[in-house]
Amino acid sequence: MEARRAARVLHAQHMTFDMCYTSLLSRAGDTVKIVLQTMGQESIPVHTSWRLNERHYGALQGLTWWEASTRYGTKQVLTWQRHFSAKPPELTRDDPRFPGNDSCYDTVEPQDLPCSESLEDTQNRLVPYWRTEIFPSLLQDRNILIIAHQNSLRSLLKYLAGISDQDIRKVTLKTAEPVICKFDEKGNFGGYAYLRWKPKIQDYAHRLLHTILP
Repeated sequence: MEARRAARVLHAQHMTFDMCYTSLLSRAGDTVKIVLQTMGQESIPVHTSWRLNERHYGALQGLTWWEASTRYGTKQVLTWQRHFSAKPPELTRDDPRFPGNDSCYDTVEPQDLPCSESLEDTQNRLVPYWRTEIFPSLLQDRNILIIAHQNSLRSLLKYLAGISDQDIRKVTLKTAEPVICKFDEKGNFGGYAYLRWKPKIQDYAHRLLHTILP
């Protein structure tokens, strides 16, 4: 429902896309299909890369927020979530949750795959893909759609907008609310804006979160 709503919001802005980039995770792929079908743009090329995957939370992978907080403490989990360089405990490489044990990543060198990531690590593995694949397409005067995940998109926005390590802690991208980034003809970043559609009541939850950030 959220993906369809996001597509309708984009359609209302008369947005059309020449190319789409997304991650290898199934929920991103499902979202791509729903958005493009709803907008009637199923024919555009879709490129996938593990570099757009959600941040890997290491030993927290697969735990709910409450399970992680019970095990490690609320402040510690918030630190791992929001601070740019904070990294949760790593998995061992024989752990089933390590991406190298998934056949989807057979073409990726195991040493390139994370056992745990901070937001900084997520940015470091994503930015090379932006520079070599996505940005060159942008310079060809194409409208680009990126469908990825909360933290991979936060890390990209931090890079593009020059958001400081401190300020990124309070940047939250709501699920399925589009963010429009503008560039000039030379590829210089010209700012970004949200296409908000979710109830404002959710904003109060984020404000509360910000007051207790360690």
